[in-house]
Amino acid sequence: MQLLSSPASPFARTCRVLLLETGQADVEIRDVSASPMGGEPALNAANPSGKIPALLREDGPAIYDSRVIARFLDDRAGANLYPQGRLWEVLSLEANAHAIMEAAIAITYEKRLRPEALWWPDWFDAQWTKITRSLDAIEARSMPLLEGPLTMGQIAVGCALGYLDLRHSDRNWRAGRETLAKWEARFAARESMVATKP
Repeated sequence: MQLLSSPASPFARTCRVLLLETGQADVEIRDVSASPMGGEPALNAANPSGKIPALLREDGPAIYDSRVIARFLDDRAGANLYPQGRLWEVLSLEANAHAIMEAAIAITYEKRLRPEALWWPDWFDAQWTKITRSLDAIEARSMPLLEGPLTMGQIAVGCALGYLDLRHSDRNWRAGRETLAKWEARFAARESMVATKP
């Protein structure tokens, strides 16, 4: 199998971290370029939306959307990163982390793909508001879920926070969120996170 990936993508990183945490070394990581303006033909053939990651399989069609790939790889490894007793909480935490990633990438693309004279500050502010609300919700309600045995919710949050550091360090997401910041420092030190840091 091949995971079509990109070093900076937080969505692809969640799957790469999962592969390392579960010891699935037989899945090859293949870096491709993706863009909302059109990516590589191989990626577009695997995922009609042209988004990464996508998982190419020998025994079936490609699987895409990082959360679908994560469920598939977790099931394949029997890793229980979606524990049945906390399934809905873990899925909600994972969704919250993905919302952070989506909003952060929307800001990145606005700056990267549009001329500066056409940048829309209200758009930046609206996306950052989504991020801050999500971060505040994690700080206020989800810290117990970030402790204990590893789950996909933890991996997704770690990758989302890593992307904020990569692309939006000037916004200082840690301000006022000391508990989450301390957790992130510990989680970022995991071997799988260090190995996949963009």
